[in-house]
Amino acid sequence: MFTTRPEIRGTHGMVASTHYLATMAGWRMFEIGGNAFDAAVATGLALQIVHPYQNGPGGDLPIVLHNARTGKVEVICGQGVSPAAATIDAYSNLGLDLVPGTGLLAPCVPGAFGAWMLMLRDYGHLSLRDVIEPAISYAREGYAVVPMMNTIINGVAELFHEAWPTSAETWLVGGAPPVVGSMHRTPVIAQTYQRLLDEAEASSGDREDTIESARRVFYEGFIAEEIDTFCRTTEWLDSSGIPHSGLLTGDDMANWRATVEEPATLDYAGYTVCKPGVWSQGPVFLQQLALLKGFDIGAMDPLGSEFMHTQVECAKLALADREAWYGDPAVNDVPIRTLLSDPYNDVRRAMVRDNASLEFQPGAPDGRNPSLAEFTIYDPDAAGVAPGAGEPNAAQEGVGEPDVVPSNSNGDTVHCDTVDAEGNMVACMPSGGWLQSSPTIPSLGFCLGTRAQMFWLQEGFPTTLKPGIRPRTTLSPTLALRDGQPALAFGTPGGDAQDQWALSMFLRHIHHGYDLQAAIDAPNFHTDHLPSSFYPRTFQPGEVKAEGRYSDNVIDAMRARGHRMTVVGDWSSGRMTAVGRSRAEHGWFLKGAAHPRFQEAYAVGR
Repeated sequence: MFTTRPEIRGTHGMVASTHYLATMAGWRMFEIGGNAFDAAVATGLALQIVHPYQNGPGGDLPIVLHNARTGKVEVICGQGVSPAAATIDAYSNLGLDLVPGTGLLAPCVPGAFGAWMLMLRDYGHLSLRDVIEPAISYAREGYAVVPMMNTIINGVAELFHEAWPTSAETWLVGGAPPVVGSMHRTPVIAQTYQRLLDEAEASSGDREDTIESARRVFYEGFIAEEIDTFCRTTEWLDSSGIPHSGLLTGDDMANWRATVEEPATLDYAGYTVCKPGVWSQGPVFLQQLALLKGFDIGAMDPLGSEFMHTQVECAKLALADREAWYGDPAVNDVPIRTLLSDPYNDVRRAMVRDNASLEFQPGAPDGRNPSLAEFTIYDPDAAGVAPGAGEPNAAQEGVGEPDVVPSNSNGDTVHCDTVDAEGNMVACMPSGGWLQSSPTIPSLGFCLGTRAQMFWLQEGFPTTLKPGIRPRTTLSPTLALRDGQPALAFGTPGGDAQDQWALSMFLRHIHHGYDLQAAIDAPNFHTDHLPSSFYPRTFQPGEVKAEGRYSDNVIDAMRARGHRMTVVGDWSSGRMTAVGRSRAEHGWFLKGAAHPRFQEAYAVGR
């Protein structure tokens, strides 16, 4: 199998992320005596700076980790909750039947920083200063503008000029998008994090207390105060087409904490696969595996139509169950044990036929009848429909929706993975707070997230909006054990497609002998046969998007089975990174890989 790069191998440590500068920030932590957790935090904080169109300080974060000291796999939930004022009535009184996809009505509590601090304090070795200084340096001194950053900012430049002037001041240079290859600086974010560091260090000389002080500065100090004031006292255009102020308050932030939870798990082909729980879409990956147990995946051509068809049809079933049953377990009785059980999936598997299903068919776990919120069916054959309309994360009337352009590069998210010689391993999926989602808070230099758009404003469903609960996010990092030992950590941005692109990589690696880089480089595909998690929540029956590197024979065979095939760019689907750990003759060797798409991601290690 051709690869664009070698799989990196070593014994000391590995870092892989969706931006090379963030990867180097994480690697520096290994060089100064840190472990995999320190490296992940430094990488994640740097990603907020160098990937501002994919995530930011106002975003959210799930983490799956293996702690070598205890031998346990744990999940850190950095998904913030909806504001106390976020009720269905609050939105309906504004004439809204969907939470806007942009602006100040869509933020939940920014959870990423709290999750990073929890992991650093309880699992890491290094200081707050060690892990945050690379991010401050990149913000203050600048980083090179890559093509995607230029393209995305160009897509929202008119919005910034006309409606979001604080964003124009931060992200435009001389009134235009920053030029590819130029150095872009965000000094206000540097000042924000420098002040946070200074205040935290002034409060205590103790490492753990300093980290906890930093958390308080973010959620109870000047950062929370600035967010509160901005949401209450300003109004900004959002994807409803009307300016609105926000609902998030300082009290919402002060009352929230990141939590440590047990993972959702499934045994498959000698691996124990670990995911975040049903407040994420993570168990979709597990249910696809439970369905695929009944097929001889290893005998299929991993670049053939049978492999693609089988995975797509299983994805449709798992995603239908996601839509019917997943939600914050704090307020929902989610039948996850049944959804992942063999008897349930034996019945579901029988629904996979030789031809594509155009129905959306959630199951009835434990005899419970499913129900679905009302969503809009997108007709790709309708006259006058603009190309890309109805895409997950696509632009809507130029109001700065996620992934404005290019329309086929789904997913405004980043990913990082780390592993060290002791067997500590981390998979992280930071997202939200991207520059095109919400106006920049001028005193802080960053914007808020828009995760509340994943709630339905319809009563009676697991993802119905309620105050103080988590949205059912698409964020879904993966960690896999083999013989009780950490073996793989991986993930990809991609919204609803995350657990489809990641699954193809995993199957090719474990069943077909692809090394990590080859599995990542292989052409990818996904189905959009689901209600999108993103505004305006459209559904595309039978739609499958496949990279143009697939042969015409494969695309034709899929069409013959009834799939609505769209061929996208040759290197446009997925931005996977991964690290691994395998037994060698004299101990363990570590490995890492990162996708070549969009000229940004790298893995390093030794």
